[in-house]
Amino acid sequence: MKPTKSHVFVAYYRVSTKRQELSGAGLDAQRFDVEKYIKSKKGELLAEFTEIESGRKKKRPELEKALKVCKQKRAILITAKLDRLARNVNFVSGLQESKIEFVACDNPQANKMMIQLLAVFAEYERDMISQRIKEALAQRKAQGVKLGVTGKDRARENKEQAQAFAYSLEPLIMEMRGEGITRVCDIVRELNSRNIPTARGKRWHRTTVTNLLQRIL
Repeated sequence: MKPTKSHVFVAYYRVSTKRQELSGAGLDAQRFDVEKYIKSKKGELLAEFTEIESGRKKKRPELEKALKVCKQKRAILITAKLDRLARNVNFVSGLQESKIEFVACDNPQANKMMIQLLAVFAEYERDMISQRIKEALAQRKAQGVKLGVTGKDRARENKEQAQAFAYSLEPLIMEMRGEGITRVCDIVRELNSRNIPTARGKRWHRTTVTNLLQRIL
């Protein structure tokens, strides 16, 4: 049976690093889910596009190419997981306004309202993480705490504050690990790409990420 227009798909995958693309970490699982769904619909996969980008950023050239093919071929844009698309409310709204049909394998029944809500929640959670970090840093500054101060009188206090800061980032780290971002160097890159500072308000490095992971894992 020849696939109808409603059964023609263009796949969009997203990974956070070039290393993940080359190794297949996370990418193979996305392809498996997409191929399984298309097979269940007796559909046809016309093209595949892979983005190497943080979910936080709006500019995605590979996604734009995928959308262009969808328009030309009247195809459905398919992704393995809804969160590969729904990380930004404005982006999701723009995608829906383009009138291109799209489906996520992990939630194929999601309607437009549900997708909008999921995008709102994802964006809200990301903003809350950022806000918690800013508040923690502001509180420490107001208390006159000088980060990096050594000495027995500060040791316990610094340890408790470092632990609290680590817990504030735990949901984000768990999210990254769920996406296959498990290597220290990849976590460093992802945190810095999202402009999330360390407890000292600086950029992340292997040592600071290693210390963070030891506190929450």
